[in-house]
Amino acid sequence: MRPRLFGIAYRILGSVSEAEDVVQDVWLRWQDTDRNTVFNPGAFLAKITTRLAINVAQSARVRREAYVGPWLPEPVDTSVDPQVGAERGEALELAVLLVLEKLNPVERAAYVLREAFDYPYDEIAGIVQLTQANVRQIVSRARKRLSAERRGPVDTAEHRRLLDAFVAAARHGDVAALESVLSADVVAYADGNGLRGVARLEVVGAGRVARISAFVDKLIPGAEFAFAEANGLPSLLIRKDGVTVGLVSATVGADGIDGLYWVLAPEKLRAYERS
Repeated sequence: MRPRLFGIAYRILGSVSEAEDVVQDVWLRWQDTDRNTVFNPGAFLAKITTRLAINVAQSARVRREAYVGPWLPEPVDTSVDPQVGAERGEALELAVLLVLEKLNPVERAAYVLREAFDYPYDEIAGIVQLTQANVRQIVSRARKRLSAERRGPVDTAEHRRLLDAFVAAARHGDVAALESVLSADVVAYADGNGLRGVARLEVVGAGRVARISAFVDKLIPGAEFAFAEANGLPSLLIRKDGVTVGLVSATVGADGIDGLYWVLAPEKLRAYERS
């Protein structure tokens, strides 16, 4: 059950390290449980995981208010387990996890259990302690919110082609070439938690995002790019002297890259490597 439990906790929390802690806590509680009283171990463990994750998410909100600059979810390596324990990859992309952060933890949990793990509404209602009608409303509202903020899917080959072009242009500081692969209303987020030289506000527009992306060689002299997979999408690892110093994930629309997610905070990069 561990991959599934991690998948539930990770989607609710957007954090590898916090999800690991929740799963460990669930395991400890399972050791002290009278198994004769448990009719369905899988449902029992999922319920404990969800309730613990909701509690952690509620306290995490306070900590994240003190975060320096944009807070991004910790990326997870999905190259080994593409679904992170789920039947579907829903609610896994960094961009989607970021939107889910706008929901309260109970709403997020209900959406995750339904859309990523296909739990029936009555079971979700019991887990999050709401009526079935409330759960249906929550999931419906979350779907609408996500559909309003997401673009249509682009195939993996096109996604990779745009990332290739982005890397080539960024390596040479070619602002014009960078602009050509970005959508006009592209948004870039940089999560450095106070690292010097890292933007502390969202950057909007192809021109501004291109100029900042062209600056990467000055920010990280001698940086090397390597392709990897994070949260189900092709991504870029930035390495210097053999150490991972950045991860870039992108969302892509019909008119080019429309979202760039720069994860530069060292503790989040270590969590990605651990995952």
